[in-house]
Amino acid sequence: MKTNWGAAFQIAAVYVGTVVGAGFATGREIVEFFSRFGFIGFISILMSGYIFIFLGSKGMRIAARIQATSYQELNEYLFGRFFGSIINVLMLLMLLGVCAVMLAGAGAVFEEQLGLTKSLGIFLTIGLSIIVMVVGIKGLFAVNTFVVPMMIAFSFFLMILSMKLPNFMEQLLYIPFAEDGWKAVVAPFSYAALNLTLAQAVLVPVAAEIKDDRTIKWGGILGGAALTIILISSHMTLVMLPNLESYDIPMGVIMRTVASSFFWIYVLIIYGEIFTSVIGNVFGVERQVRKYISIPSIVIVTIIFVICYFISFINYGTLLSYLYPLFGYISIIFIVLLWMKPFEEKRDLK
Repeated sequence: MKTNWGAAFQIAAVYVGTVVGAGFATGREIVEFFSRFGFIGFISILMSGYIFIFLGSKGMRIAARIQATSYQELNEYLFGRFFGSIINVLMLLMLLGVCAVMLAGAGAVFEEQLGLTKSLGIFLTIGLSIIVMVVGIKGLFAVNTFVVPMMIAFSFFLMILSMKLPNFMEQLLYIPFAEDGWKAVVAPFSYAALNLTLAQAVLVPVAAEIKDDRTIKWGGILGGAALTIILISSHMTLVMLPNLESYDIPMGVIMRTVASSFFWIYVLIIYGEIFTSVIGNVFGVERQVRKYISIPSIVIVTIIFVICYFISFINYGTLLSYLYPLFGYISIIFIVLLWMKPFEEKRDLK
């Protein structure tokens, strides 16, 4: 059976767009998990990349094989009905928490980079997200297919500019002192676990719609590889920024410094990536809640945004620094079980 490469690239774009959210696009998440550890962080990124490629592809293929339409069904398959239900409740809370982080990130872009109010960024994001949610999964594909290639292109652009700066190799190989240096060892697993666990809210229904195993497999491989490349290029850029932990949007600061003429375009791309992740997370939560409560999707989406809106007024950097590592540690059990679960053939599941 031939691979549908068009569909595979769409899957890869949705995979990247779901993972590359507020923390990733702004650079704050990469700083928190990797770049503040210097060269050790670079090694951790390579390990994360392997997990994204191998387990991202495997998770989607299993979801398609068991004909799962939501992450609830995949979790029950991996953990069993009882523990799967507990994991699903945790995931629902995590998705709401991350959606709040995304909205806070949108507010931070408007406040720190555009000099506008945080509330304007949050309300605009909510309004645009509701419009795309009405369109459904086709809207999700369309937004990601446009934004993701732009993000990859600008990541490479910034990396090339950073490589031309003096002392680039010294900064890349430098290992700074960190009081919580032990986190650098856990980071590749907790980071990949966090993002894969949350991404399944979107990737499971996407895999269910595509169905073809080879297409899903290559979509996962291409998406995981693209994530690895963006992580590496972003890290190589971030290590050149002094006091990188003091900024909410370090990638925006770098773009303003090294290529100010492209700054406004890059801010729009950062916002676009935050936007795609908000859509992805809300899409996943809405699918899940609808299984329990028979009310219109627009009502569910409105309730989700009301909850996330109030959480999002906590400082963006604070939210990310505390919630993301915590969710990462909780998620490690998911990738361990996904790794251990044998990939069964279709005939064994009939």
